[in-house]
Amino acid sequence: MTVHLHWFLPTGGDGRTLVDRHAYTDGGIKRSRVTPVSGVRAPDIEYLAQIAKAAEQVGFEAVLTPTGTWCEDAWLTTVALAQHTQRLKFLVAFRPGVVSPVLAAQMAATYQRITRGRLLLNVVTGGDSTEQRRFGDHLDHDRRYARTDEFLSVVRGVWRGEPYDFDGEHYQVEGGLTALPPDPLPEIFFGGSSAAAGPVAARHTDVYLTWGEPPEQVKQKIDWIRGLAEAEGRTVRFGVRLHTISRDSSAEAWATAARLLDDLDADTIAAAQEALGRSESVGQQRMLALHGGSRDDLVIAPNLWAGVGLVRGGAGTALVGSHAEVADRIEEYHALGVEHFVLSGYPHLEEAYWFGEGVIPDLAARGLLPRIPASPLSGVPAANGRPASAPGGAPLLVGGGR
Repeated sequence: MTVHLHWFLPTGGDGRTLVDRHAYTDGGIKRSRVTPVSGVRAPDIEYLAQIAKAAEQVGFEAVLTPTGTWCEDAWLTTVALAQHTQRLKFLVAFRPGVVSPVLAAQMAATYQRITRGRLLLNVVTGGDSTEQRRFGDHLDHDRRYARTDEFLSVVRGVWRGEPYDFDGEHYQVEGGLTALPPDPLPEIFFGGSSAAAGPVAARHTDVYLTWGEPPEQVKQKIDWIRGLAEAEGRTVRFGVRLHTISRDSSAEAWATAARLLDDLDADTIAAAQEALGRSESVGQQRMLALHGGSRDDLVIAPNLWAGVGLVRGGAGTALVGSHAEVADRIEEYHALGVEHFVLSGYPHLEEAYWFGEGVIPDLAARGLLPRIPASPLSGVPAANGRPASAPGGAPLLVGGGR
């Protein structure tokens, strides 16, 4: 079992600070600032194309593209970026409650034909009722997962290429059909830590995703989902969602992590924790429990740092260390059964190069990757400890004056 490495497209804005997305009232789309913050990058197509091309060049297989109020639409953004790349796949996040499952199946089929098979699907049931209501969805937490169960049944049913009927609580379909099914069928990624989520993963998921908890907690989740899937007669693969800060030395990586917190005062952290604490997501509550809203004791396992989760919802932990140390941790998760690693870092352009040119060759040398990705800059020496191909060199994550 080899490792599949994926990167992240910051379609809500990017920058050199953990609070980059909040530096603009509109998430960076129109550059309407709340307070002057330097180094914040709007998610326009030119910048996102730089990240996508960098990810493809250094050897990532796909890029996750988020969904939500503060993000550009993942379907439209990624199909545009497909025109700027050749091999890179797009892990498109979407909410099943706001689109017909038959239409979603048709969209996936069209996407596969346009991109020649470069679509992966990340099904996001949703753990925030306020966010869901913005899109007209008023179901409670558990009923949303019950609807996702039906949604994925319909999607897989109509992908068969023949009329499909379904009569459920949330969907009633007569003769549902994808006239030209996608080829290949896109893999379905799905995450959820609640009791309501587990059976959905077992019945429908190709890859079950978890946020980056310590290895022993990840193993518990793997055992849980694997047991449920076996009862359904299915096999599920596993992935983990993490940030990374990888440098030539461990000291340099930890100094970079510390600088990410320079811009955060106590009030900013408290406000973020209060907002995140209202989430119905069990996974989000597990993330918050890793640090308790405190800057103290943010190292929760070897090379696993919970500082990102002080202000960021969702994935709140980062692998921090030298290139070899980060590769060690990936190998540790891989030994537990984790095959897919969905990674990110601030800023996403520079961090893609740091990981791609530092960690990926190490993983390949350990036999965890099928090959070392070819780079047009192979053999070009790094200057001053910076990746040779990183535009402007490696990032210095200095607080943005917020």
